[in-house]
Amino acid sequence: MIIGVPREVKEGERRVALAPEAVRTIVDEGHDVQVETRAGLTVGFDDEAYRDAGAMVVTPRDAWDAELVVKVKELQAEDFAHAQRGSAIFGFHHLVGAPGRTREIAERALSAIAFEMVRDARGRMPFMAPMSRIAGRMAPAIAQREQGRVPSRVLVLGAGECGMAAAKAAEQMGAHVTILRRATATPEAIEREALQADLVVGAVFTPDEPTPKLLPRSLVRRMKRGAMIVDICIEEGGVAETSHPTTHEDPTYIEEGVVHYCVGNMPAVWPREASAAISEAALPYVLDLARDGVEAAVERNNDLRPAVLVWNGRVVDRAIAQEAGLPYTSLSAAISA
Repeated sequence: MIIGVPREVKEGERRVALAPEAVRTIVDEGHDVQVETRAGLTVGFDDEAYRDAGAMVVTPRDAWDAELVVKVKELQAEDFAHAQRGSAIFGFHHLVGAPGRTREIAERALSAIAFEMVRDARGRMPFMAPMSRIAGRMAPAIAQREQGRVPSRVLVLGAGECGMAAAKAAEQMGAHVTILRRATATPEAIEREALQADLVVGAVFTPDEPTPKLLPRSLVRRMKRGAMIVDICIEEGGVAETSHPTTHEDPTYIEEGVVHYCVGNMPAVWPREASAAISEAALPYVLDLARDGVEAAVERNNDLRPAVLVWNGRVVDRAIAQEAGLPYTSLSAAISA
């Protein structure tokens, strides 16, 4: 199989989906890997490192001319310009709340296999977990940088990998930390803690669902002036009604007197660590997809099957199809079509 690794073009994105070590393993199994020139440069992997691993270093168009394309971030306009009909794109897609992108994937007869939807047999999320830990660790440091001081009271909404990492990092800085899990995040508890907080970290993620709006505008308006919301789950909509996506180039804005940081690809700030984690998680699945072929691997692999959101242009996730105004097709029916 030919596997393509394009350079990431989203603003501020510095990660790469496959490290040279992973590429060598794939090539050793008899597959061709086409890596776009400079794809790993921001991580510290130059073109020669990929050539030494057995990859072909190619133009953007050639990197996309593959049965399987492995990339980090959701498809951008420049990516769509190169994507080839019939290709499977294995990466973060974040199609919840992105009906336009879903429609374009469908129109171009692509298959979207989402990193964020992969779960192993124990229910763990091999792609989301390491990225969530990195983003969680970053949140208190971002608040310290933006506010010019260590936040003294921190509210963490969500107690998964991301929330716990944020809580631990804040405690290590000396902050008083309150964690509200989904079960304990009542409107009364959120209001009580948010009004006292210098920093609120949004760390709620439910696969295939928009993030619940736990911070209504009326509550944000009553928070401390100069308090901060780091809305890590912004790619699924964010926890605050006042949140909207920002970029690494322009990461913050003030709404209702509260500083908002809503950068979707936070781990790109630590590209080496993040790329290594993504590459390690992706390698066994890429090998499965390459050995068996994408269709057979998806049908057989219980981790991958729920991660297929679009198959050859047919939307196979009911909620995403409804949001995009497109017909829903079951995966089995789409594969046999």
